[in-house]
Parts: sequence; C-alpha cells; structure tokens
Amino acid sequence: MIDPKVNSILDEGNRLFLQGKFQQAIAYYDKILDEDPKNISSLNNKGYALSKLKDFTRAMKYYDLALELCPDDLSVLINKISSFRKQGNLLEALSLCDNILKNNSNYNVVLYHKERILFSMHKFDESISCCNGILKDYPDNGDVLFDKASNFAMLSNFDDALDLLERAISQGIEYKIKAKKSKSFENLSDNVRFQNLIS
Repeated sequence: MIDPKVNSILDEGNRLFLQGKFQQAIAYYDKILDEDPKNISSLNNKGYALSKLKDFTRAMKYYDLALELCPDDLSVLINKISSFRKQGNLLEALSLCDNILKNNSNYNVVLYHKERILFSMHKFDESISCCNGILKDYPDNGDVLFDKASNFAMLSNFDDALDLLERAISQGIEYKIKAKKSKSFENLSDNVRFQNLIS
C-alpha cells in the first residue's frame, strides 16, 4: 500500500525537478529516503537529479542502490545508461543497452540511447540499424531522422543524408539550427542543397 503522504512529497520533488530546481528536489527525495531508504522512485529520482547536476559518481550510487532492490527496473537502468553516456563510458552504456534489448528487442528508448552511443563510437552502420528499428514505429521522429542523417553524412552518403535531414527539418525548425552547428555535416558546408535546407 502506497502512503499518500509519501506520494505528495514525491510529487513535490518531481515538480521542482521539472522546474530545474534539482537541489530542492533532492531535499524532498531525501525526506522520503530518511523514512524509507528502500523507496525505489526516490532513489531513482535522486540519482537523476544528481546526474542533472553532473554529480555522476553519486548519481550512480543511487541507481545501484535502487537496482540492488529491483535489478530489472527499466527506468533506473535507462537513467544509468544515460549517466554512463554523459561520462563517456560508452562500453558500459552499450553493454547495459544490449542486456535490456535481449528481452525487449523493440524497446525504443533503449534503441535511441544505443544509436547515439554507436554514433559516438563511429559505428555508423550499426547506429543506422538502431535508427531504422525506431523509425519503424515512429517514422516521423525528428531526433531519430536527424541522427540517421548524421550517420549517413559521416559515411559520405550525402544524398541519403540530405533526404533524411529534409524530413527531420519538416518535423521542426530546430533541426535547421542543429544541422548548422553539427560537425557531422561539415563536409556538406559547400553543398547547395544543404545550404538551402538550413537557410
């Protein structure tokens, strides 16, 4: 039975978290953990707030505490993948992705992390195949279309890259700005079609 008082403290912590007030949110998660050190939501959310503050070492400690209690909690595992990625610990992140995908091969949130990890590792073909998995379910996902375009650009497959970039931009103007700043498209800086897309 979930205690309504705990829920309202958790809600307040989450509200502060969403406002970007991470330290204040942590104070609410701590209130719960003082009473119930095994509260998975509070352990996970405190870890997430700490990772937003770039305190990855402590974030990992809270994720691991949560995973000791519930080793298969996908929300905690995904936050841990994200922290590994942000620290540049790509092999650990990839290994966690693969473990989850063994049992949930179409788990798009994990595929999304995996395609970005593979991109960072310069495994562009593998990254594209993760993008394809997500696009089967969400053909108009601008972030994934943009990432797939970036992979093709890195492989010097410029026609496909530009087709995908055009589709991404049709989902949102922010992808024009992203493409202007992205190193992936540096080799296309003189390309007329690219210039037209981002202008």
